[in-house]
Order: sequence, then structure tokens, then C-alpha cells
Amino acid sequence: MTLSSAATDLSAPAKPGARVPAHVGIIMDGNGRWATSRGLPRVEGHRRGVEALRRCVRAAREIGIRFLTIYSFSSENWSRPLSEVSELMSLLKLFLRHDLAELHAAHVRIKVIGERDSLAPDIRNLLQDAEQLTCRNGGLTLVVAFNYGARQEIAAAVARIAADAAAGRLRPEDVSVAMISDRLDTAGIPDPDLIIRTSGEQRLSNFLLWQAAYAEFVFLPIYWPDFDRAALAAALDEFNRRDRRFGGITKHAGA
Repeated sequence: MTLSSAATDLSAPAKPGARVPAHVGIIMDGNGRWATSRGLPRVEGHRRGVEALRRCVRAAREIGIRFLTIYSFSSENWSRPLSEVSELMSLLKLFLRHDLAELHAAHVRIKVIGERDSLAPDIRNLLQDAEQLTCRNGGLTLVVAFNYGARQEIAAAVARIAADAAAGRLRPEDVSVAMISDRLDTAGIPDPDLIIRTSGEQRLSNFLLWQAAYAEFVFLPIYWPDFDRAALAAALDEFNRRDRRFGGITKHAGA
């Protein structure tokens, strides 16, 4: 879908009958290309991307989205130039140190998914501190997918199930969809209703592969630093035009 309007006001009442997705996932793509297209260093695109993230979180809170999962750093992003990876780490630390108090005051709960053992101790400590400080908050849950890869997540869940089977704690025939879901990083979080990707690319890039089985996808042609309230509103409008059947048929459709 394309953005047809840039004037949508999310402070206005929702349209009658409009559905607000409980869980929205966002692949924040295009920071580097945004900067390059303007003759700026790629790092400036990442800095502007943090500003877009702030706008997005505030807007999500205002319209009542309960879970927002952001793809902040994938397990494949380590292959980028060392200088860019270092800048991304610095921006994460800056975001947590600068924005954590505001998020906590707004009752945002932070949950981090992804592999942590290989991260630098200061990064691990910041992520853990953010989770602990906000763990009792009852507002928006901001799920930060950091050093995250869905294939690795699924493989780790399967390994845990295999270990339980080998130890005699369960039988192979007992393995179920629910059992796998309960062993993923997102256990206890509803599957995403809507996944948004910016930059015009149309792929998941190893993001929430299991959880996205019945998600609606909206691909926006804008780069992430340009994402704002109007872009989110346009994606939600498109979501509300979808007929979500989950493998069934609509009530008014024939057999």
C-alpha cells in the first residue's frame, strides 16, 4: 500500500468501528538510504531514526496499541562495518539513558528479546535495568528486538524441547504449537496483528517468523526517519480495510 494522506490526526477520535491492533511489529528500515539520498553520512540516518522511534512510541500509546515490537538490531547486522555497528550501540545506550525516565513515567513496560550472552556487559546491564525498572508498568509494552533473529529464536526453543524430551520430561507426541510458542522469547505476548515495514522493501528479514503466521503486512514506501503519526495512521487505516479470516471465511461469504 502507499501513503495517500499526510494529514491524519491521531489525536482525533477513531473512526466508528475502527479496530486498533493489540500488537504492532515494525521493521524500521531505510535509515542509511535516507541519509545517502540527502548526501549525509549513514550515521545521521540512524540518529534521525531514533527521533522517528520516539514519535512512533508516543503515537502508539495515544491510540491504545498495547504491544509495539521494534526490530532495532538483527543478529545479521553484525556484518555491517564496525564503525556503523559501534554507532548503533552508542545510539541504543543514548536512547535508554535519555528516554528511559520518560517511558517509565508514561507507564511503558520494556521487554527485550534476542540473544544477550554475546553482548558487551554495559549493553546487557542497560537492557536488564530498563526491564527491571519498568516491569510493573501497565501501559504500552515496548518490545525491543535487539541482537534478534527469528530462526535462532525458533532453533533455541526446539533445542529446549528436545532437551526436555531427552530427559524424559515430555514425550515427542506431546509437542504442540502452544509448547513451542511458550518457549519463544515472546512467551506471554500476543502474536502481532500488524507488521509494518518502511523503505518499500517487502520481506520479513528474519523478524517474528513464527509469530507472524496470521499478521497483516503493510509495506510503506517511506524511509524510517520520515515515519510519523500520519504514516502510522495510514498503516492502521490499511489494516482496517483487511478482511482477517484466519483460514476461515467471512460471515457473509458463501460456503
